[in-house]
Amino acid sequence: MTAGENPLALEHQVCFALAVAARTVIALYRPVLEPMGLTHPQYLVMLALWEHEPVSVKDLSRMLQLEPATLSPLLKRLEVAGLLRRDRSATDERALAVALTPKGRALRDQALEVPPAIVERLGMDVDELMDLHGRLTRVIAAATGVEKSTA
Repeated sequence: MTAGENPLALEHQVCFALAVAARTVIALYRPVLEPMGLTHPQYLVMLALWEHEPVSVKDLSRMLQLEPATLSPLLKRLEVAGLLRRDRSATDERALAVALTPKGRALRDQALEVPPAIVERLGMDVDELMDLHGRLTRVIAAATGVEKSTA
């Protein structure tokens, strides 16, 4: 940006570019996830569970960077759909543990088709997307004050 340009111009705002990019990329997921019966936030929950189940609601909330009040309705809808179950933790009666059902585990096979479908819809090179992911991860770390290694 040169000295004569408006520092408040919409097209110069990182927040605007991030907001539009987030909305438009997430919109690409809708038709891909629809046959699976998932919304994008539900897909994120399932991704975390396919990798880490069983997991406490508290840990899942931390992983997804969602408030428990936001996460709870997502879990309830996924439970009603028969994809997961919430049970009291065997080690701590105060905590809820989230685990996949057989139906939820089986959905993972279908989900394996999601990343390549999104890459195709974006029409971008995988290396370019991985570079973008790394840059966004650094932006998130900077915005939250968390130091992360760039190695």
